[in-house]
Amino acid sequence: MSFATLLIFPLHADSIHKRFIPPNGYLRVDYPKASFSHYLQNFPLKPDGSPVLLYNGKQKQNQVHVAVLNFPLLKRDLIQCADAVMKLRAEYFYANKKFDAIHFKISNGMDVPFLRFAKGERVVVKGNKTSWIKTKAKQGTNRDVFEEYLQFIYSYAGTISLKSELIKKPLSQLEPGDVWIEAGSPGHVVMVVDKAMGKDGQMVFLLAQSYMPSQEMHILKSEGEFSPWFTLPKGNNFQTPEWEFPAKELYGFLK
Repeated sequence: MSFATLLIFPLHADSIHKRFIPPNGYLRVDYPKASFSHYLQNFPLKPDGSPVLLYNGKQKQNQVHVAVLNFPLLKRDLIQCADAVMKLRAEYFYANKKFDAIHFKISNGMDVPFLRFAKGERVVVKGNKTSWIKTKAKQGTNRDVFEEYLQFIYSYAGTISLKSELIKKPLSQLEPGDVWIEAGSPGHVVMVVDKAMGKDGQMVFLLAQSYMPSQEMHILKSEGEFSPWFTLPKGNNFQTPEWEFPAKELYGFLK
């Protein structure tokens, strides 16, 4: 199956929505088909039981997952936690041909839109200074130009630049596509990919992450009674299998 086919989500594909049933007493929240939340809920998964692989094909030592998302890695240590989040966001817009919505900041604060790459422009990096130049590089919105754009973003963006693009949200407003993020070197980020609600207004959700070194994005186990579904943290900290976040550090993308 080609990567392009995966992004269309064929009906026979095993997906987050199909594989994970909410706990008893909870109902999955439905979102509009054109939304990022719906895109994540229906993202295809690798076969049940698949290990998380690193960029070099080796298995991740700490297997803390219940499922592996089905999108390919580069054979370089580039797509780590923040990169995987940005990749999912960019792939959503690319699949829907919303090319003007694909843009990310890099570490020095410069905003890098995909459409400038599509016009043949590229960014020159000299230390912490960056500038645009017109080049003879391939133009257009084809997949190869998009991949070149993403590799530039992976190289020069991270948790610090990603957090600067997000807005803080109250926990009660959590939706698929939101993230817990701690910016730094190292920092970490996990993404909400599904949500269900109970009759009394209680919420459960699924989390996905990539990590270091570059590895496939995977849905995490939970230590709670509804594993792999998480519940909202009640204290000051939110423990995930490989990182503890400040509980209120929940952020979302600008719509």
